[in-house]
Amino acid sequence: MLNPVRVDAAVDLAYGALIALSIVLIAVLETNVGLAFGIGVFASYVIHVVWKMARFDPDWMTRTVEEAVGETVESQVEDVQAQVEETVGETVEKQVDETVEQTVEETVGETVEKQVGQVTAQVEETVEETVEKQVEEVQTQVEETVEETVGETVEEQVDEVQAQVEAVGERVDRRPSEDEVEEIVEESVEEGTGS
Repeated sequence: MLNPVRVDAAVDLAYGALIALSIVLIAVLETNVGLAFGIGVFASYVIHVVWKMARFDPDWMTRTVEEAVGETVESQVEDVQAQVEETVGETVEKQVDETVEQTVEETVGETVEKQVGQVTAQVEETVEETVEKQVEEVQTQVEETVEETVGETVEEQVDEVQAQVEAVGERVDRRPSEDEVEEIVEESVEEGTGS
């Protein structure tokens, strides 16, 4: 039987010789022919290496695929997670904002209306009572003050008028009466004619 290590070495040498032949063909013949031959040899060599790796290390391909798939999946999961978080965050934020705003507006509106109604009624009652009390107090004070002031003023004015009447009476008393005026006039006339 053949030794697998020798077979692998011989196959590697054969591929090496074919690659060297493709270089010579590129130099001697047309470039396209040599290039096509070289690409074919290189592709078959890659297939051979993959086959050899799978034969000597069967888990090699599984590990490589797992690593590649794991990295890809992890990257995509992170991207999807970021997008989902962003989208869900925005959606939840919008809905919470709208719901909370609407609920708060309704609740606050109703509460404010109720409380304003109650406060208005209480204020009206309190204002009425307070105004009535104060009006009564002011009315009483005004009446008392007016009575006192009017009484005092009337007394003062009556006293003044009475004093004026008395003064006029005194003046009238000091004035000569008609008889006296006639006498004075007659005396003056007599003195004026008799002189």
